[in-house]
Amino acid sequence: MTRDPLAPLVDIVVPTWNRAHLIAGAIRAALDQSWWNIRVTVIDDASTDAAQDAVVPFLSHPKFNYVRLGRNLGTAQAKNAGLLLTDGDAVTFHDSDDIPHRDKVLRQVRVLSAQHIGADGCLNWAMADKRAGQTLQVGVVLTHHELILPDGRRVEIRRDLSLLDDVFPNLQMGSQVPGEWTHINSGLFRADVFARLGGFEDCIEEDRELRNRLILNGEIVWIVPELLLTKIETPDSLTQSARSDYDSARRRADRQMVWQKVAVWRDSRRVDPVPVDIPDLDVRLVSNPALLRRRDMPVSPATAARLDRILPRTVAAQ
Repeated sequence: MTRDPLAPLVDIVVPTWNRAHLIAGAIRAALDQSWWNIRVTVIDDASTDAAQDAVVPFLSHPKFNYVRLGRNLGTAQAKNAGLLLTDGDAVTFHDSDDIPHRDKVLRQVRVLSAQHIGADGCLNWAMADKRAGQTLQVGVVLTHHELILPDGRRVEIRRDLSLLDDVFPNLQMGSQVPGEWTHINSGLFRADVFARLGGFEDCIEEDRELRNRLILNGEIVWIVPELLLTKIETPDSLTQSARSDYDSARRRADRQMVWQKVAVWRDSRRVDPVPVDIPDLDVRLVSNPALLRRRDMPVSPATAARLDRILPRTVAAQ
């Protein structure tokens, strides 16, 4: 299929688990984006609440698809499932408790589709395997965001230097909250980024690891300086729950894995792609099978075989 590079088809993937009380608002915010060329795919990670009932009002919408998984995979693999089952020119992820600005995707698309971004000669482009003067293709467009904490505080996340916290932690002093990260999850990614670098690591630091892989492999990252997303932290959010907060044993182990990759990069100047590995991907329900597509990206052989059963190549190529 030939698509207009100035009018990319954007997949908005909404992974969700037991957010029946929030999912309708997330779907509505995605469908109401001012960028017109979108598809919205909810990946229900085997919710045990009434999430399936909550999506019923949207099932007839031609740009909406509800995919229910047969077993809980966790956030990273649910996002990977969303990648595997869509094939838009660009993709973004909206958490079910995020509130995106209506123009978020539009603003990101305008940058992602820009044709005349150049590598200014005053910067050391050799560090990113680029050369001064060449035309650059932006790989991901991030935005600033605001964070509403469980205690009611509102924090504006505007520290672009936070992108480098795992490489240069000495630049991070003065932030209002530890790890004041620019939000990777809701970035708009060019599809070929995933073709080059693979998907999300199966861990709870998956956004952080992907951010590092993008930066350390020389992908072009653009940041829109406006607050285009409100992120609401609740007591049961991954970053707030005692089982998965920043002090938990699980997250500490994940951080060590992320930091080990940075250590490898310091020696090799590369970070390996991450093939998606979900050999037992179980898709129980698809509301709009016509919207299912197969993305070209690295997967394990067992996952490729599983996808052949779920989504034959002849169907994916339509």
